[in-house]
Amino acid sequence: MKKQEITLLAVEALEKLYPDAICSLSYTDAFQLLIATRLSAQCTDARVNMVTPALFAEFPNALSMGNAPLERVEELIKTCGLYKTKARDLIEIGKKITTDFGGRVPDTIEELTSLSGVGRKTANLVLGDVYGKPAVVTDTHFIRLCNRLGLVNTTEPKKVEDAMRKLLPPDKSNDFCHRAVLFGRDICTARKAYCERCPLAEFCPKNIQKK
Repeated sequence: MKKQEITLLAVEALEKLYPDAICSLSYTDAFQLLIATRLSAQCTDARVNMVTPALFAEFPNALSMGNAPLERVEELIKTCGLYKTKARDLIEIGKKITTDFGGRVPDTIEELTSLSGVGRKTANLVLGDVYGKPAVVTDTHFIRLCNRLGLVNTTEPKKVEDAMRKLLPPDKSNDFCHRAVLFGRDICTARKAYCERCPLAEFCPKNIQKK
């Protein structure tokens, strides 16, 4: 079976399994999603969602974040881990968005990745969820699933992104990435793949090899 066929079958199966493909981070606008995603590095989304309400209550936009006292930001995000680095990044993000982009979160990969601490994963998430552009968010669950399905043979995020952009329908790519995260937590986990209850088992190379 060709990679394109497997990809389309996986898209269809996960659509049925998870009809509501939504980001697990809580946010109300592009700035909040950008900040929440930066905080989620090496931290659970659940923890980030506990921290951001107080953070955004004090610093709701780029201008206020750019002028925030470093010590106060550190205090508010301390439980997210790596808080000193993240606090500096949040303030720098606020400053750059204010000075270079007129207070509006930019809508291109190049501009987003020019922000402090923002990589392609975060940039793609903002582009897909906020601006509705085709996006491939290379979360660890997504990378694992693509490898197990034989769609890629690398764990390097940029290579996975490039390969999957060629295979995924543009209008399905962003939602598929969200569903892959849910699937990776529920069934195709890092510790074990529960093939006996997997809706992708019939066409998954890993499962077929076991038969």
